[in-house]
Amino acid sequence: MMQSLDGYVAGVAPTSFDRFLQRSTAEPGGPQLPPPGEQLARHLNDQVRTLAGIVYGRRMYEVMRYWDDDQPDWDAVERDFAAVWRGTPKWVASRTLKEVGPNATLIRDDASTFVRKLKEEMSGEIDVAGPELAGSLAASGLIDEYRLYVRPFVLGGGKPYFAGPLPALHLVGAEPVGEDAMKLTYATVRPTPRVAAAIGAG
Repeated sequence: MMQSLDGYVAGVAPTSFDRFLQRSTAEPGGPQLPPPGEQLARHLNDQVRTLAGIVYGRRMYEVMRYWDDDQPDWDAVERDFAAVWRGTPKWVASRTLKEVGPNATLIRDDASTFVRKLKEEMSGEIDVAGPELAGSLAASGLIDEYRLYVRPFVLGGGKPYFAGPLPALHLVGAEPVGEDAMKLTYATVRPTPRVAAAIGAG
């Protein structure tokens, strides 16, 4: 997920997004992350192409429904993303939605229980979209890896990616991507089980 240098995925009072998660509509509020350049956008398209599926919370899924309908002003990269996104299985955790769109399944019960079962039954990478849902699943020990695309902008406030306790992480990769992003890959550090050795007399 893209974030600013100071750790925010969206600025103060974010407006609706309509291009790759974040294109501000210039309404009052704080600064927002600009849309990615063509090289970064192509990289993100390729990342989605490799996924076995995506798990969404309600708010992020409703934002992404933008890609369900063709828009006349899309360029080739945007049309490619729309095709890839539509073809990727999606699961949506929500207790308020009554229905979801094509190639999507509604999760009405506990999201952590559902995702744990999903990981047991499916092969391949499952992406978690949205900081709130990621935080909830992390608390249940279900996030294995974080891929953060840090971009050279300072928002000064807004929606942070890590809103709760910071999980124990280990840096496993760092590489420049596209026009202005640094991709940081962190693996979750699992607690080491404590082993007690019993020494018998005799």
